Amino acid sequence: MDLHFGDSKPTDEERAAIDALLGPPESSWEGADRSDADLRWARGGREARERRDLLLPGLHAVNDRIGWISEGALDYLCRRLTVPPAEAYGVATFYAMFSMKPRPATVLHVCTDLACAAAGASELCAGVEARLGLGSGVAVERSPCLGLCERAPAALAIKAGDPVRTAVSAPATVERAVLAASSPDSAPEEPSAALAVPQAAEAGREELVLLSRVGVVDPASLDDYRAHGGYTALRQAFAIGPAGVIREVTDAGLVGRGGAAFPTGRKWQATASQPDHPHYLVCNADESEPGTFKDRVVMEGDPYSLVEAMTIAGYAVGAHKGYLYLRGEYPRALERMEHAIGQARARGLLGDDVLGQGYAFDIEIRRGAGAYICGEETALFNSIEGYRGEPRSKPPFPVEKGLFGKPTAENNVETLVNVLPILTMGAQAYAAIGTGKSTGPKLFCVSGSVDRPGIYELPFGATLGELLDLAGVRKRLRAVLLGGAAGGFVRPDELDIPLTFEGTREAGTTLGSGVVLAFDDTVPLPRLLLRIAEFFRDESCGQCVPCRVGTVRQEEALHRIVGRTGADAAPDIALLREVGRAMKDASICGLGQTAWNAVESAIDRLGAYE
Repeated sequence: MDLHFGDSKPTDEERAAIDALLGPPESSWEGADRSDADLRWARGGREARERRDLLLPGLHAVNDRIGWISEGALDYLCRRLTVPPAEAYGVATFYAMFSMKPRPATVLHVCTDLACAAAGASELCAGVEARLGLGSGVAVERSPCLGLCERAPAALAIKAGDPVRTAVSAPATVERAVLAASSPDSAPEEPSAALAVPQAAEAGREELVLLSRVGVVDPASLDDYRAHGGYTALRQAFAIGPAGVIREVTDAGLVGRGGAAFPTGRKWQATASQPDHPHYLVCNADESEPGTFKDRVVMEGDPYSLVEAMTIAGYAVGAHKGYLYLRGEYPRALERMEHAIGQARARGLLGDDVLGQGYAFDIEIRRGAGAYICGEETALFNSIEGYRGEPRSKPPFPVEKGLFGKPTAENNVETLVNVLPILTMGAQAYAAIGTGKSTGPKLFCVSGSVDRPGIYELPFGATLGELLDLAGVRKRLRAVLLGGAAGGFVRPDELDIPLTFEGTREAGTTLGSGVVLAFDDTVPLPRLLLRIAEFFRDESCGQCVPCRVGTVRQEEALHRIVGRTGADAAPDIALLREVGRAMKDASICGLGQTAWNAVESAIDRLGAYE
């Protein structure tokens, strides 16, 4: 290993931030003062290298305390973990929330993505930047989706220090955003997660399954959760055993809710049957698709349900350790999940002997740092392990060699919490909800030009029109984007599309993770497509040529089309089709394969540039 350390030294504050995470260094090989023993032999290197997965938490520790990561701090962290500085620099610069250049301690992230763009994000950004100019002590950064789409436009203020302070402003005005940045502790408290569930205030609440406790239970109270049916499913899991849990999940027809729709029972069975040990469970809570916020609401409003569901999944696949990979832009979800995991551990619901059943399982939270690509499962594994969040080639598949090269089951939040009703109501009753091929309830994130944005829970098979009737479309509907930036547009006359995986596929679009973005005729569609192209260009990890180059060429062509209104767009549309096919056919992961979907559907279904 060739280590090239610079001459920069960490400040006392930077050293303290890293040592608080890793503990004091044991020898000069890790950054301590040199002793006579250190001159005779090297010690601790192997142990340090085995902690490489603490690189991302170490970067968070410095960024949280100081606001940016200096060369001296990075060098010290590299010495502590025996990581080549060049590799650590590649990791630190991979994430949008980190800065390797000096910046103010307070950063205000203002969302400019699809839902916020339709709600006036450009005017908000201009007003905030005018108020918080040079010398204000606040850095204003235009951000991709913050997962607050039901309260667009949104802003997130982060003030570095010990402890780090955060404040969410949504819906944001210039005054509210400036207040959040200037004094995070004085900012108004966020509204209850229940306000993101319009059905919670209606007479139909009793029909809710996945969201039945949001707004009913105190998210901080384990006793309240148990009083409303919590941990009934885990007791049932212990009663029927791991194989019985997998059989129930398989018979229920549960498929992944993140967009790929892979059968969950098959994934769990494949992981459980692997002879290599240990096995791992990973919960993907890094929902970064523009327009997606369902996992955040579940974690904020019903955090113990995810803890219980992860415990059941870990038991089924034979894992004793679970990782919750949580979006870095979700401070309240982080706080709620940390509290829930701590309370469950203190009450014997996590740890060496869960519920006295002789099964050991615990959960560790790992924070993301602003990288959409880490929603891809193998990129997420690399991120946890301390590498750049770049997807891996398959095979081998994660059920064979996943996190740390061991068999791993990875599911998102919505998929996991579906396991609770499967075990409490039974596979047959669960499968009776929805359709034959798409069973159970589904969460839909509805935002944009609607009167009641939020999360809606409907059985699979409801139509797009029925969902939009619940949300209340404003003015004259121009288009609906299904599946987020990686999805496709549909016309106002196509609202009879059934919201199932097979129904949307037959209609030539995709359900994705359940994003539904409605746009009326006041939203400039060409600008919207350009924002989608900018998003994919920014979020491409750059590992493979089709995506790295194709996303740039796609954005360039759309810039030319938008910039020459009225001119013939045919040559650039032909180029877009050629580039889109190349990305779809040859990209290594779903980001590049779907980067052209929304633009293609806008051209073909909406006649966007006719």
